[in-house]
Amino acid sequence: MKNIAIIFAAGSGKRINNSAYAVPKQFLNIYGKPIIMYTLEQFQHHPLIDEIFIAVHPDYLDKMQEYVKYYNIAKTAGIIKGGKTAQESIYLLLKEAQISNHPDSLVLIHDGVRPNITQEVISKNIECACKYGNAITCRPCYETVLISNDGINPLQVPFRKNTFTAQAPQTFRLGEIVEAHEIIRKSNPSYENLVDNCTIFNVLNKQTYMVEGNLGNIKITTPEDMYLLRALINYKEDLEAFGFAGKNQETL
Repeated sequence: MKNIAIIFAAGSGKRINNSAYAVPKQFLNIYGKPIIMYTLEQFQHHPLIDEIFIAVHPDYLDKMQEYVKYYNIAKTAGIIKGGKTAQESIYLLLKEAQISNHPDSLVLIHDGVRPNITQEVISKNIECACKYGNAITCRPCYETVLISNDGINPLQVPFRKNTFTAQAPQTFRLGEIVEAHEIIRKSNPSYENLVDNCTIFNVLNKQTYMVEGNLGNIKITTPEDMYLLRALINYKEDLEAFGFAGKNQETL
């Protein structure tokens, strides 16, 4: 049984106003390195991760192969063409991993554009999933959450202490998450309204377990996120330069 990173990065980056860029956001350079490589390096360097599977847009298969070789992502076990949606890409990756891995192996499903994940959060996911069967990375909400059906009037205002934002990775037993996807695909093949694998488990009335993620574990979605990522990378480098590497990573 292994710990396997499932990295989906097949999107075209429409929400970041990608017409302003020559490539999808996961391949944009930050300080000379593509965003996705920051992500992959976190899993490559983690001692408990055994394999990495990556899904990319068909036009970028060759480019991804080049980057994996250049940046020495030696744990890469497969690079495949992604699907039409993020969930379809994840399903294709899971099926690829299933070919050569035990169903009780853990799969850590992670966005290619969440490059600021920490080693500690990866470890928390593995520990929680080993104990309970799954792990959902999340953060407590620091602002009030409003629920509205029309975007005009709040229908419900949950107590802030009870609200959290789901992040990634989300970790599951390989066989169980594949089975969950295949049940969903029979009635909802386009994964409508199923934004992540935690939602899939919730729809199927399966229990999930939360682990706290790091605050800087942002998903690069807008141009503003690019500026924030640069600041976070600079902050990490400053910590390392002054001998504080690892001590304050959880708060980033």
